[in-house]
Amino acid sequence: MPRFSVIVPAFKVQAYLHECLESVLEQSYPDLELIAVDDCSPDACGAIIDEFAARDARVLAVHLPENVGLGRARNAGIERATGDYLLFLDSDDTLTPDALHAIADRLKETAEPDVLVYDYARTYWSGEVRRNQLAAELSEEGPAPFRLDERPGLLRLLMVVWNKAYRREFVEREGLTFPPGYYEDTPWTYPAMMSAESIATLDRVCVHYRQRRHGSILGTSSRKHFDVFAQYDRVFAHVAAHPELERWRPLLFRRMVDHFSTVFVKRDRLPRGARAEFLRKARDHYRRYRVPGSPAGLRLPLRHVLVRFGTHRTYRLLSLLSRTRKRAVRLTGALRRSARTAALRLHYRVQLRLPLRADRAVFSSHGGRGHGCNPGALESAFRTYAPHVRTTWIADLEHHHTIPAATGRLRPGTAGYWTALARSKYLVNNVDFDRSLVKRPGQVVIQTQHGTPLKHMGLDLQDRPAAARGTDFAELLRDADTWDYCLSANRHSTLVWERAFPSSYDTLEYGMPRNDVFQQATSADVARLRASLGIPEGAVAVLYAPTYRDYRSGQRRTLDLERVLRQLGPRFVILTRAHHRYGAPLTDAPAGRLIDVSDHPSVESLCLASDALVTDYSSLMFDYAGLDRPIVVHADDWEAYEAARGTYFDLRAFPPGAVARSEDELIDIFATGHWRGSRSSQLRAAFRERFCPYDDGRAAERVVRRVVLGETAGLPPFIPFAERHPVPSAVEAPPRTGASAPPEVAAAAPLAAAAPLAAVPAPGGALPLTEQH
Repeated sequence: MPRFSVIVPAFKVQAYLHECLESVLEQSYPDLELIAVDDCSPDACGAIIDEFAARDARVLAVHLPENVGLGRARNAGIERATGDYLLFLDSDDTLTPDALHAIADRLKETAEPDVLVYDYARTYWSGEVRRNQLAAELSEEGPAPFRLDERPGLLRLLMVVWNKAYRREFVEREGLTFPPGYYEDTPWTYPAMMSAESIATLDRVCVHYRQRRHGSILGTSSRKHFDVFAQYDRVFAHVAAHPELERWRPLLFRRMVDHFSTVFVKRDRLPRGARAEFLRKARDHYRRYRVPGSPAGLRLPLRHVLVRFGTHRTYRLLSLLSRTRKRAVRLTGALRRSARTAALRLHYRVQLRLPLRADRAVFSSHGGRGHGCNPGALESAFRTYAPHVRTTWIADLEHHHTIPAATGRLRPGTAGYWTALARSKYLVNNVDFDRSLVKRPGQVVIQTQHGTPLKHMGLDLQDRPAAARGTDFAELLRDADTWDYCLSANRHSTLVWERAFPSSYDTLEYGMPRNDVFQQATSADVARLRASLGIPEGAVAVLYAPTYRDYRSGQRRTLDLERVLRQLGPRFVILTRAHHRYGAPLTDAPAGRLIDVSDHPSVESLCLASDALVTDYSSLMFDYAGLDRPIVVHADDWEAYEAARGTYFDLRAFPPGAVARSEDELIDIFATGHWRGSRSSQLRAAFRERFCPYDDGRAAERVVRRVVLGETAGLPPFIPFAERHPVPSAVEAPPRTGASAPPEVAAAAPLAAAAPLAAVPAPGGALPLTEQH
């Protein structure tokens, strides 16, 4: 008897069926049977199913003699199922990797519930992926299993059959079957959820719900949508036959009204001549099933009015009034914004005619984010080496808490913001300022950049449309023409910047100011940072920081971090940091050994707290190399990344450490100790020598002395590698060499007691850790 019976009915989906069936058979949890039901499909679905059955004994091919529809095809699969649990998967959808393993683990943890509800994500034909917006309902916090009375919010989820696992004995006991029709999931899922004596949730995306460009049954205009009435008749008949479920009648009524109104307002569902008839039937059902005293619903009151009165004219009138009100509000807001914009433009023109303030400098990073990166390190250095210059930081309000107390604070788009841009002598950013900026004679613009470039930048993207995405290259050059200085970490960066952003600025090849802190922090600072992040003492903390992909419209985890941790054992901890362009964490796992640090204001602090870096093609590897700590490159899609974005050199040929081309290789690199072996150390040394020649802790000081104080001779000399002493990792253990290294990870030696973070020196452009954290 298999653990899972996965039932996949198929009808006219030959283009997607291979991917669907493979997503089941390639699961890391193999204890399953796949029941593929050919619903007399006129295309190649039947042949495809037979091909899979011939090569894998776990596949049971079922061929129906006539087309019976999705519900009855599922019933045919249920009749042949022998697994402990039933799972349903539509033939154009897919299971996510390791989904069955996660489901099996959760079923065991929650004492074999009748129903396990898991999450899904919509995957669009454009490549976009969106997780279910009501994922919070699937929280695993609190006791489990439970009854629906304890978590009624689960009924807010999409009432489909394929986001749940059902205990087969429960299905047989309740006599659950699918009726014919369009909306066959409705009379299955409501009775199943209401009748289940035990329910559990899994807060994990297990199904990718394909949103096809054309071909969705529910998106087809047809009178078959009238089937929704018969399906709710079945739901309420079930309630009537089970008096113990009467308490659910008011909620079912509200869900029914919401469903009817949704079908009606979707323009692509009902034929024009059938809309009035649909409303009349909806009104009849409203009157038939309404529970006296039950509210009509607060979330969609207008739609409930539509169904209650069953008159399209009333609905159209109310809709018109509602749209008119919204348009009036939008128009008023637009007029207000236009007036404010005009006033700010006038204010800026006035400020441009007033004298420059030689003692003012304004800073920003990543378009309004918090105090950090190279501008943050320079702002600190301004206060140390040029205290006569008053500094101000531009950031959105939610990032103001990251700005040091001694620094002025401004919000983008305010009058103070435009005053600062118009009258400050020094303008410092790692991207470009507002396009409306007018650079005045005497103003000094410092473009700090934000790392060493591996991927193509600037004009080098002209033949990379997937990465350029409508970039205005003329505007890009106009911005570069405002730069007076451009910072560079190494000769490679200098050559790239001057070719990709050609203009008359001076390149300051002084190193990256944000990396100064790596040479100035102490072991006590590292210990305190680790404690603040919740890293257990003695643990090996791995920072996982992938970059974004130009060829994807959304973020997709390429590593199963939970599996990686299971394989590596309890001594490892992973700090996961999503790229800021995605704005979403890389994991939905609860806190513990997997710590989401996507919102942490200082990536430099995370580098200091970690013992190793795992990345793909992020420029963070160039900074991390200056710490002289292990780096592992996870390059599972190098060819696709190179084709879409383009790179300046083959990272696989000149890496900063071990290179993994798959998740299993990555696990093996850590399990065998190669991540910190002698070969990795040799690769890192060569990489560091090429890309970190000037990261000696005094880059920010050199910039301030050159640009602000006017010193051209006598700048601090570059410290040789042999004399640099970056703060060591918290885990101090002898390096491993070769394949003979034992697989266990050496115990970490605790560091000395932590000193106050305020003791970290600010000179040299280092961002004080008390202000970063």
